[in-house]
Amino acid sequence: MHGLIAIDIAGEPMSTVAETASDTPSPRYRPSQRILHWLMAIVIISALVIGLYCSYLEQGTALRRALLDVHKSLGMTALVLIAIRLPLRLSFGEPANRQAFGTLVHYAARCTHILLYVLMILMPLAGYATSAAGGHDLPWFGLFQWPDILPLDGPLEQAAARIHEYGAYCLYAILSLHVVAALWHHFFRRDDVLERIL
Repeated sequence: MHGLIAIDIAGEPMSTVAETASDTPSPRYRPSQRILHWLMAIVIISALVIGLYCSYLEQGTALRRALLDVHKSLGMTALVLIAIRLPLRLSFGEPANRQAFGTLVHYAARCTHILLYVLMILMPLAGYATSAAGGHDLPWFGLFQWPDILPLDGPLEQAAARIHEYGAYCLYAILSLHVVAALWHHFFRRDDVLERIL
């Protein structure tokens, strides 16, 4: 049903009296999508900060090894979460915006989101390949070890490590752009873009 229509004496429709909830798109993402978004934000930013800090520590120290174990655990957690989040995104899509945006803003947002999803998959996979091909531990917060399905392979380890390193630089840039854009929408355009995910 598309709502009830008031009819005048001549049989002409006068106005829409009511509309069903299905006719009005939700202005916010579903609760499951919002929870996964913020959970992944915490996990990914934590992994990036720890990874950056470890890059300044001397190799082989106990602190660096311990922090790298946490970094790996966070990375694999992000991979599991994106495996849940991506199907939800494809199934439910995104809520409609109340305001119309220009073509440039629309495509910039679309490209940013696509790059974020690509990096959220690529980074943990590259990190896993670096550890697995190098014969290093694959821990998850000290509870278990992820299965090592790759053979020892020095060139693969180096290639994966290079992808992981440069992917991190890209992720720093894309995440910064994502945050700045969200704040710009909220404080300068004063639209509902940020509110949809809160």
